[in-house]
Amino acid sequence: MSAAVIVFPGSNCDRDIQVALAASLGSAPEMVWHGEATLPDVDLIVVPGGFSYGDYLRSGAMAAHSPVMREVVRRANDGVPVLGICNGFQILTETGLLPGVLMRNAGLRFVCRDIHLRVEDNATIFTRGYNKHQVIRIPIAHNEGNYFTDPETLARLEGDGRVAFRYCDPSGAISDAANPNGSLANIAGVLNAAGNVLGMMPHPERLAEAALGGTDGRAMFDGLAEALAKAGAS
Repeated sequence: MSAAVIVFPGSNCDRDIQVALAASLGSAPEMVWHGEATLPDVDLIVVPGGFSYGDYLRSGAMAAHSPVMREVVRRANDGVPVLGICNGFQILTETGLLPGVLMRNAGLRFVCRDIHLRVEDNATIFTRGYNKHQVIRIPIAHNEGNYFTDPETLARLEGDGRVAFRYCDPSGAISDAANPNGSLANIAGVLNAAGNVLGMMPHPERLAEAALGGTDGRAMFDGLAEALAKAGAS
């Protein structure tokens, strides 16, 4: 099993996800600079968090036009799993791989703290390591995490089961008080129609081992490893 992590000028979580993936996959992912026009033949692509291009113009807008992203889009359309975390989520919306936009947080402030997520569906390659409606604790660190889309797209996301995670309280209840950024319908992560692309604002790689204060994020990477191994064996 192999993975690639895309690195942009301004990425600051690329090494974190490298360590988390290596622990679950058994081998370190390849780090691919944004200026490359090609990608190695891998089973998983991750677009990490950070502040690509300093978040100039609009978060993710410039990174979406990096040479490597044309290949990421092509691989995603061919069915290769792609995970975008935080700034990576923003980049995936800018490329059109995921619907919607990430706007400024409702409070117009950078938010950095642990929050709770409810796993809406565990029948995906990214969430199979969890139970449906399991509540997990994952850190957030963003200024533009306020997810928004039009009513028709929201209805399609809800109807097709493409909302992967929602912000919730420790009991799993969905409420405005549990929403750290004003995201529509408390959405913290969404899937593409084929289910092989996930964008999420919280950082599972930051709670993937006990030394970091928790392991709720580890289940995502372990589940991915199992799914990729099964796909490779079939």
